[in-house]
Amino acid sequence: MSEFLIVLLAGVASGALNAIGGGGTFVALPALVALGVPPVTANAVSRVALVPGSVASAWVYRREIKQVEGVATRDLTVVGVLGGSVGAGLLLALPASSFDAAVPWLIAFATVALACGPRLSRTLASSRGRAAVLSPRVLLAGQFLLGVYGGYFGGAVGILMMALWSVGTGLDAATGNPMRTAQVTAVYLSATVLFLTASNALSVPGHLTALLTGAVAGGFAGAHLGRRMPARLLQGVVLTTATAMTVLYFLRG
Repeated sequence: MSEFLIVLLAGVASGALNAIGGGGTFVALPALVALGVPPVTANAVSRVALVPGSVASAWVYRREIKQVEGVATRDLTVVGVLGGSVGAGLLLALPASSFDAAVPWLIAFATVALACGPRLSRTLASSRGRAAVLSPRVLLAGQFLLGVYGGYFGGAVGILMMALWSVGTGLDAATGNPMRTAQVTAVYLSATVLFLTASNALSVPGHLTALLTGAVAGGFAGAHLGRRMPARLLQGVVLTTATAMTVLYFLRG
């Protein structure tokens, strides 16, 4: 019962964090590993369990989803889903150690990009005489790579997406949060299909149930909270989360 409660609370925190700014994997995954679940299995379980919470958040945000400038939402979703499928396949076929070594650097880059993205985008756009800094093709290529990352590991993929959009189009965190939630959901869904059919994610049904239940409650509540947070406060939450994850991952070594 104590393990169930721990995983349930981790699910609530993960779902809420994903809805507000991203980074829920960094609560769910360590909780499962600490309870003895093998890392690769814990990675798959956390991805499967967080999907319903992401869906709940996306449903709350459905009327506020705004298109990323210059890129059709359908195209953005398709490349993200394809990337998520590729990444999930890599997780099942390759050892996690090599890619895990790059995670702190990816998150550190995302943190810097989120902090400086809007100002950098405006500066570059002004010098080039147009609003968007990155072309639609570059944005789609970046979205595919983030889909691969999201399917393989998933941690801070939403933060990385916001960093890409922020630098590429000047999109701010508050405006982009609903789209971020929807795109992360699409990537996780594509990975989940493969995990449920080809991995041992269902080998720990008690943990999966607890995490899933908590993530749905946290995702629903977090999305309602995120809608009411001022843009500057939301940006602060996202940056604080990204900074904390970067420090923790570097300390983990």
